[in-house]
Amino acid sequence: MSIQTPSRDEQAGTSSGTRDGREQSHRKPGVRLAGAFYLMVLPAFLLFFVFHTIPVLQGVYYSFTDSPGYGPSSFVGLRNYIALFTDPRVLHAYWFTFLIAAVATILVNIVSLAIAVGLNSRIKFKNGLRAIYFIPNVLAILVIGYIFNYLFSNSLPALATKIGIDSLATSLLTKASTAWIAIVILAVWQSAAFNIIIYIAGLQTVPTEMYEAADLDGASPWRRFRSITFPMIAGFFTINMVLSLKGFLQIFDHIVALTGGGPGTDTESVALLIYKGGFQGGEYGYQSANSVVFFIVIVGFSIVQLRVLRRREVEV
Repeated sequence: MSIQTPSRDEQAGTSSGTRDGREQSHRKPGVRLAGAFYLMVLPAFLLFFVFHTIPVLQGVYYSFTDSPGYGPSSFVGLRNYIALFTDPRVLHAYWFTFLIAAVATILVNIVSLAIAVGLNSRIKFKNGLRAIYFIPNVLAILVIGYIFNYLFSNSLPALATKIGIDSLATSLLTKASTAWIAIVILAVWQSAAFNIIIYIAGLQTVPTEMYEAADLDGASPWRRFRSITFPMIAGFFTINMVLSLKGFLQIFDHIVALTGGGPGTDTESVALLIYKGGFQGGEYGYQSANSVVFFIVIVGFSIVQLRVLRRREVEV
C-alpha cells in the first residue's frame, strides 16, 4: 500500500490557510478591542461636541449679528469686530487684563518655586506644610475673594491707622491705582498652590547624586539652583508659565469679589466685560465678537509662549 504525501503546493496552501486562520483569529479580538475603545470615547466626544463645540460655533455666528441675546437679530458682517478696536472700554479691559496676567504670572512662579524648593528640602512637618499650602486651591475663589475684600476694606486700614501708615489707612479697593495690586495679591495667593505641586513633582525628579557632587565641588546654594535645579525642571517651569498666563488672562471671579470692575470700569477684565455686556447690557452679538477675538489672543499667546520656553529648555 502506497502512502501519498501532499505536494509542495498543497503543503503551501495548507500552511498559508493555517496562517490566515491564525491571523484572523488574532485579528478578531483586536477588532473587538478597537470597537470597545470607540464605545468608551464616543460618550465623551458627544458631550464635548454638544456642550462645547456647538456653543462655540453659535457664538461665532452671533458675533456677526446685532443680537441682544433674545428675540430677532440682523446680520451685520464685520461691524462688531471693527467696533472693538475703536471702543475705549474694550481697549482698556485688554490693557488691564494683560497687566494683571503679566505681573501675576511672574510673581506666582517666583513665589511657588521658592516655596516648592523649601518644601522639597529636609525640613520638619514637610508633608503637613504641603497640605496646608494646597488648601487655597480647593477653596471657592468667590468665598476667598469676599474674605480678602473684608481684609482690604476693613482690617488692613484699621491696622494701618494704629501703626501710623497713612498710605494704607484707606481701602486699596477704592482707587484704581491700588485696586489692581489687591487683585494680583489674591490671584497669586490662590494660584500658587497648584504651581507648588507641579514644581515639587519636578524637583523630585532631580537625582540627588548631582547635588552631592555639587557639594563636593563647594558649589553655593544659588549655584546649585542655577546650574542643576532649574535646568532639570525647565519642562515643569514651561507648564506652569503657560497655564498661569492662560488662567490669569481669563481672570473673572477675583475681580467680581473684590471690585466688581470698579471704581467705574477701571478694573474690568475682558472676561468680566464680556459677561456684563453680553448678559446684562444687551450686547450679546458685540460681546460674542469680543469673545472670538479674546479666544484668538489667548491661543496666540499660549503658542508663542510655549515655543519660546521650549526653545529655552533646549538651550538650558
